Amino acid sequence: MMKSYRKELWFEVPSRRAFINITPQVEQCLRESGIKEGLVLVNAMHITASVFINDDEAGLHHDYDVWLEKLAPHEPVSQYRHNVGEDNADAHMKRQIMGREVVVAATDGKLDFGTWERIFYGEFDGRRRKRALVKIIGD
Repeated sequence: MMKSYRKELWFEVPSRRAFINITPQVEQCLRESGIKEGLVLVNAMHITASVFINDDEAGLHHDYDVWLEKLAPHEPVSQYRHNVGEDNADAHMKRQIMGREVVVAATDGKLDFGTWERIFYGEFDGRRRKRALVKIIGD
């Protein structure tokens, strides 16, 4: 019989932007679920944050930050029409590029990853409490 598990992971990033390796929390969710074979969905529940899979390497994260800032610079805020007076239009665009969610296979009770794959929460408009959803289905 198929089982289902749901948990929200909460974050309060003190800076505007950050990349957080949430793989250990997702692995803990998989253990808590008791599911050995199935699918693990992790998605940002905010339109200015992202969940993505890549390498946990500081140089790459720096490069992402520089690249995203070139594609959608935070300032000048006046360049954006998004809710005139708000200052997070760039965060919406950065989220669009980095993606909303990931799905990872669970095999024999473990995340079925490639060698360097890790799950990240990407924050683009921090300094407040935000969350990501972990949903696991399987046997």
